[in-house]
Amino acid sequence: MARKKIALIGGGQIGGVMAQLFATRQLGDVVLFDIVEGLPQGKTLDIHEASRIDRFDMNLKGTNDYKDIDNADIVIITAGIPRKPGMSREDLLTTNAKIMTSVANGVKEHAPNSIAIIISNPLDTMVTLFQKVTGFPTNRVIGQAGVLDSSRFSSFIAWELGVSVQDVNAMVLGGHGDSMVPLLRYANVNGVPVIEMLERKYGDVAKAKEVMDAMVERTKKAGGEVVGLLKTGSAFYSPASAATTMAKSILLDEKRLLPCSVYLNGEYGVKGYFVGVPAVLGENGVERVVELTLNDEEQAAFDNSVAAVKNSVANLEKLGF
Repeated sequence: MARKKIALIGGGQIGGVMAQLFATRQLGDVVLFDIVEGLPQGKTLDIHEASRIDRFDMNLKGTNDYKDIDNADIVIITAGIPRKPGMSREDLLTTNAKIMTSVANGVKEHAPNSIAIIISNPLDTMVTLFQKVTGFPTNRVIGQAGVLDSSRFSSFIAWELGVSVQDVNAMVLGGHGDSMVPLLRYANVNGVPVIEMLERKYGDVAKAKEVMDAMVERTKKAGGEVVGLLKTGSAFYSPASAATTMAKSILLDEKRLLPCSVYLNGEYGVKGYFVGVPAVLGENGVERVVELTLNDEEQAAFDNSVAAVKNSVANLEKLGF
């Protein structure tokens, strides 16, 4: 059976980590593309030279030529400038829109049958732009956001409760920005509601709510927290792991239910926009969207997040993209 071909567009921090993850997990052969001469070649050579140590036989190739992504099964796009301290994801809009347009044209020409996962920010808007430029069916264009945001939320919950993060189930919906919607009501530790565990820990309903609200706010600002600490870039380990998890579900047809930025056609009351919701990912990309029952407060927060996505897309159109 032929190995899958995985094309990574952008040889920066996220691209390099993903190349290593795909190789060591033996998910397929990797092509790492970047416009900077020597950068992708050097990173893939470095990873290749660890193959005996990490015991993998995947092929890795670094390139500056889009022709090398020909017939890729999956394309993952990280290309774009990262945030700096004090910047929002929206501050990247103009520059990254130009980069994404160029990338989308390259993918359209050389990997027209691929499934694309987008990581570049502002996320939901870049997904929208990629789909518009390529004309790919919407089930083959997916944004990586909710997997990462949900993992961050889960990590904070695990630390607070002193439990294994493997047993925490938490989900974040909406756009990948400060208006994202961590769902408190659905958060649980192997079925036990997080809010109940907090109430038992503190013996006080108000204190439990205060702690939960603080974790929600930290989740919303988690990317900015990392940017502020790094000072010279943005998160790369966790986004790389999140995108690899999504790709694995597609490559192996695992049909995992993962929160991703996907095209909505009436679900959640939204039509014609890419927004973060739970979706089943399999060999055909987005195989179905799963609608959660939201209460009035959750729906209002989700609607507010969708409004932010719509505003960003409108700004993109005003810029002529």
